[in-house]
Amino acid sequence: MTFRIAPGAVAALVASLALAGCNTVHAPRSAPPQAAAPVTIGIAAINDFHGALEEPRQIVMMADGKGGTVAVPAGGAAYLASALDSVRSQYANTLTVAAGDLISASPLTSSLYLDEPSVKALTAMGLEYTAVGNHEFDRGQVELKRVQLGGCARNTQRTPCAVEPFAGAGYKYLAASTILPDGSTLFPATAIKHFGSGAREVSVGLIGLTLKGTAGIVSPGGIKGLTFADEATTINALVPQLKAQGADAVVVLIHEGAVQGTGGNPNTCTDISGDILPILARLDPRVDIVISGHTHKSYVCDYRRDSGTAPMLLTSAGNNGTLVTDIRLEIDPATHRVVGRTARNVVVQSQPFTNSRGAVANSDLYPVFQPRADVAATVATYAAAAHDFSARPIGAVSAAGNKTAQGQLIADAQLAAGKPAGAQIAFMNNGGVRAPLNVGSDGTVTFGDIYRVQPFGNQVMTVTLKGAAVLSILEQSVGGSSEDGSLYVSQGMAVRFDSRRPKGSRLVSATLNGKPIDPGADYRVAVSDFLLGGGDGFRQLAAGTDRVPGPLDIEAMEAWIKAVPVRTVPEQPRVVDLAPAAAGS
Repeated sequence: MTFRIAPGAVAALVASLALAGCNTVHAPRSAPPQAAAPVTIGIAAINDFHGALEEPRQIVMMADGKGGTVAVPAGGAAYLASALDSVRSQYANTLTVAAGDLISASPLTSSLYLDEPSVKALTAMGLEYTAVGNHEFDRGQVELKRVQLGGCARNTQRTPCAVEPFAGAGYKYLAASTILPDGSTLFPATAIKHFGSGAREVSVGLIGLTLKGTAGIVSPGGIKGLTFADEATTINALVPQLKAQGADAVVVLIHEGAVQGTGGNPNTCTDISGDILPILARLDPRVDIVISGHTHKSYVCDYRRDSGTAPMLLTSAGNNGTLVTDIRLEIDPATHRVVGRTARNVVVQSQPFTNSRGAVANSDLYPVFQPRADVAATVATYAAAAHDFSARPIGAVSAAGNKTAQGQLIADAQLAAGKPAGAQIAFMNNGGVRAPLNVGSDGTVTFGDIYRVQPFGNQVMTVTLKGAAVLSILEQSVGGSSEDGSLYVSQGMAVRFDSRRPKGSRLVSATLNGKPIDPGADYRVAVSDFLLGGGDGFRQLAAGTDRVPGPLDIEAMEAWIKAVPVRTVPEQPRVVDLAPAAAGS
């Protein structure tokens, strides 16, 4: 076999050998061209903002540099704006994105105004693209289109543009897996952003989508005609299209996520698990970065599908604007290949505060951000308007009652909210009753009074459960103390237990309208979506079928109180301990 070597190659070979063997040999007259430096792109990412405009008085546990963690006060839209500015200031080329659930399930200041102030704030922050999340569909697809396009068309019970005209989102929704009857998508499936010019031009392709299970956790009426396709199948079909359009890197924005095991912090990936992992395992290896959400957990993972595959970066920035993911992406402009990708979560350290557990001070280990003036002004305008709304009377009650009475009142309100869907029973979690009910001297309560009692903005859901599951839930409820995962029950229910018995066998009886709960019968049960998702450990509720979404819990409470001139607060406990000491207390 004969090998032929081009003359130029021979010369290069001789020169290189000479250089290797003798320091006195002169370099060639013209050095070979050096590889072009990579183009660096800074990606700032958030997820699950949920309209958290005001400082949410949250903490994020960050590394303390000594193998432990430190509590850092974090959040607030004006501080988030400054944090995003800080991340972007490090890069000549930037992209700002999100992984869904930016609106809905929001605090009063945003939710009262259909999240218009949050959309305005996020636009001012420089957000460019976001995936749709399940909560973006809470008010229906028509209202979501108004959020994107602007205007004051009324699509819900609340009046839009109540404070000022609404221009719509300055960022673009991506909805690759949200399919209309004609096969098109509700919003664009993909986007491409270009950076640089000439020989140094590179581009990043984006795919945005929500979880396949969205249809099961939002109101059916609001998504009529829509289907939600398989996540991995959708992404894999779009990667070749983006590559054909010239995308050098592929970034997925997906509203699905993971959870770290014990000991993880926002910049680790400890014992990762969750519904996103089977999706990642099926993805086209040309996907470079997956920015995720939905679980409200934070992590940075160098995810490898197998030992022979390049890593895929997986990130999440928790929730409520307490973190920003700072992603550094490097692309070789000559080969148009990704040559580097790293990420870290930046805590949006805001102001110190004091809660029931004590003072939460600023940490010198992390920057303290100052509120950005324009976003702070938007928040202040809507907070003032919300204050006026919250001060309005919504009805009267017979008494303030203790915590049990208030929990039973909420359960009754949710039972009434679930009646159109056939609800017979309602459960309310003890931990969801957050403050005593303030009652005026004449029995009057305001919207702000009931909001302080239950401030989470959970949605009432009605599901079908077997009687055996109802009994199991009640057994779990009476298995601990009244402050540990117990439930309040709605009117018509009577539950008796004996705390002297071993856990797992304390339930003595449970009746509905005087009849024992039948283990083999079906019951329609109204609960918050928090409990339905396994909150407080009541995982049996996740087996509920025929799910029908209802109003927000606060809306259910307002409707229940105002339905009669004076709402009687049910002070007689419905869950009673038969142990002598408890009975005599």
